[in-house]
Amino acid sequence: MKRRQFIALLGGAAVAWPFAVSAQHSSRRPMIVYLAAVSSASALRTRRAFLNGLRDHGLVDGQNLEIVYRFADGDFDRLPALAEEAVRLKPDVILAPALATALAAKTATRSIPIVCPLLDNPERQGLAASNARPGGNVTGILRYVDGLAGKHLDLARELVPKITKLGLLVGPDSAAQRRDMEIAVSASGIELIAVDVLALDGLEPAIVRLADRGVQALIIPADSLLFGVHRRISAQALDVHLPTIWTYREMVMEGGLASYGVDESESFRRAGYYVHKILNGASPADLPIELPTKFELLINLKTARALGIDVPSQLQLLANEVIE
Repeated sequence: MKRRQFIALLGGAAVAWPFAVSAQHSSRRPMIVYLAAVSSASALRTRRAFLNGLRDHGLVDGQNLEIVYRFADGDFDRLPALAEEAVRLKPDVILAPALATALAAKTATRSIPIVCPLLDNPERQGLAASNARPGGNVTGILRYVDGLAGKHLDLARELVPKITKLGLLVGPDSAAQRRDMEIAVSASGIELIAVDVLALDGLEPAIVRLADRGVQALIIPADSLLFGVHRRISAQALDVHLPTIWTYREMVMEGGLASYGVDESESFRRAGYYVHKILNGASPADLPIELPTKFELLINLKTARALGIDVPSQLQLLANEVIE
């Protein structure tokens, strides 16, 4: 699959960020608070990637670094309190995996550096002045890039050749992806039916509504709320005979039909580099927000057979992984 290019290589910081060398921190190891909206189990793969990224730069939890974990277990209402708790710990860096946690952390502190491996529209969300020069205390890697909506549309047409109605779940983090999908389908002759899911109690009714309206495939965008309940989504979609297309590989590993998107483990590993730079005096205001560099396509043939879908051989050859 095609790789994306970096926005920019990191340059020298004009102003040093004093956390790693401050007197108040000299008597203890640097601390990172890992603040996640999902559960510990859901974050296992990406958390390991982050730890590997830290290790790439000589940073090991329990040796020369302390990591404190806080998980909201899918309850987004808990994030503000958890973010405030994280700030009270006075960490050197907050690792906020996705948009919702980055927003909660940014509300709780304007000074502690925040690294987010899965940023969505940071300028529009008020998290950064620009990608090239964030200007505040938030930096990281983009989760979504232009063109992904078109790729998801192409994937739906490959898997369901006669598709006329395409469903889209829209969570708290994915409003921008909704707009991109609307643009992608505008000249395709396919009707897009989007349903908002802003809380977990609206999930099952949303899928039933889409099935009742005759959608022939369902796209689930990159969204923290939807990530945490992917098993529920896949199971219910299968019950109503609805193919699901994701941006996350984990969802295909656990029953989704197909996914195309950012290799999130690679982005979490890259976040270790940002933490390393900040602990060595760089300011997040000067660390450019990067484009992701690795994308992957996964297909679950077991799910395809359950849905009666014949996956084209050419698509299987293009896939990074085919699950039998």
